[in-house]
Amino acid sequence: MPAKLAKNLLLWSVLAPVFLLAQPAPKPEALAISTKPLPKADLWEPYTARLQASGGVEPYHWRVVDSSLPRTLRLSDEGIISGDLNQPSEFQFMVLVRDNSSPPKQAKQKVVLRTETPLAADWLRKAEVSGQRIDGSIRVSNHTGRDFDLTFVVLAVNDIGRATAIGYQHFPLKKNAIDMEIPFGETLSPGNYAVNVDVVGEEPVSNQIFRARLVTEKESITQGP
Repeated sequence: MPAKLAKNLLLWSVLAPVFLLAQPAPKPEALAISTKPLPKADLWEPYTARLQASGGVEPYHWRVVDSSLPRTLRLSDEGIISGDLNQPSEFQFMVLVRDNSSPPKQAKQKVVLRTETPLAADWLRKAEVSGQRIDGSIRVSNHTGRDFDLTFVVLAVNDIGRATAIGYQHFPLKKNAIDMEIPFGETLSPGNYAVNVDVVGEEPVSNQIFRARLVTEKESITQGP
């Protein structure tokens, strides 16, 4: 190896660490809250969600500002929301995050926490005429951590407002029951009928009552042979 090249390599090996140390450290990205929409909470069930941030210097420190959480929830310094909810609603609160730089950077953002619909009802087989009958079925769900005392009533209402029951059940709907099918149907006299489905769930510990309703356009039953 030529002496000049060897000398240059030796010089670089000595100066390279000094040169690298002299380079300015890259600036951290701006601190920002990157939390996606929070998952919905089920009533009377343990709830946990983590807030997210990016940029700045970790670790991050979180707190609620300019508002408050429901009293049954708390936000930890690490950004974890935990607890449970006992009322269906939508809660909005402001969170602030600080990073570990000097001086610390901070960012704020409004957060929305919604509860699941406690009692949900939807058509599984929409009410329709079959000969002299109207038949159908619904699916019901209990999105809570407690059992409901459920009442299910279906009325077929004719043009003059006369109601005929074509479905009725009363039973416990267990907690976290999802898409339970409830059928109904009955033979009716000729006429035009709107079908009204009412579902009522009573939670006996809190005495809260939840309702769901489904209604059809009028269905026609014609005179049979």
